[in-house]
Amino acid sequence: MDRQHHRVDGGGGDGDAAEWKQVAELRAVAEAQDPACKEEDDLTLRRFLRARDHNVGKAAAMLLKYLKWKPAAKPNGFIADEEVANELAQDKAYLQGFDNLGRPMLYVFGARHYPSKRDLDELKRYVIYVLDKTVSRLPRGQEKFAAVVDLKGWGYSNCDIRAYLAGLEIMQSYYPERLGRVFLIHVPYVFMAAWKIVYPFIDDNTKKKFVFVSDKELDKTLREAIDETQLPEMYGGKLKLVSEAKLIKERPGQGIKS
Repeated sequence: MDRQHHRVDGGGGDGDAAEWKQVAELRAVAEAQDPACKEEDDLTLRRFLRARDHNVGKAAAMLLKYLKWKPAAKPNGFIADEEVANELAQDKAYLQGFDNLGRPMLYVFGARHYPSKRDLDELKRYVIYVLDKTVSRLPRGQEKFAAVVDLKGWGYSNCDIRAYLAGLEIMQSYYPERLGRVFLIHVPYVFMAAWKIVYPFIDDNTKKKFVFVSDKELDKTLREAIDETQLPEMYGGKLKLVSEAKLIKERPGQGIKS
């Protein structure tokens, strides 16, 4: 199915005529090299174009890399619960609520991740799984999500540079212009050593989306960004967080098969 005519306001302006002309140029370049591009809509192409500062040549290279990656990473078109069972069992990410801009929220708890317990390939699948689930919650007219990364209790036993870089690579290369903002909260001093290693690998456009929030400013910052009804109870709001693993078990006829 040719999806090139699917356009809606993209949570960043509807784009001007010049930008849509560049999208058409990008489509022509990419489709000539990979017909799979016909399956991608104009908003997807526009995100790749914006991620490369409207340089059509660079955006085409990025898009073609994505078109090769997609069927290899998701041969069934999606990641099944069973493919990430070990990661789901650790309850390290919650996909609930929206911020005041209508962006779906993702809550990640860094101290629940242990490199000694993870398989890197499964972790990569889990990153894709979480991103796809988050993107599926986007309301019409919104293209970005927001996140809170809570590092309370994080220590050296949680530090996993390979995993952080793998997750970053997936998000930046294959989900461009999806991240709106990340609040890093309860950040221990020891985390900054890991951050210094990861920071150079973050795109310049993405760097400014990471916001370190001090404990003193935490309540004010979260309440300004997220309505009380959408803010988790642990941060003084009314939203009860439910783990993805629990939600899967509660689905009729569902549950992870061992």
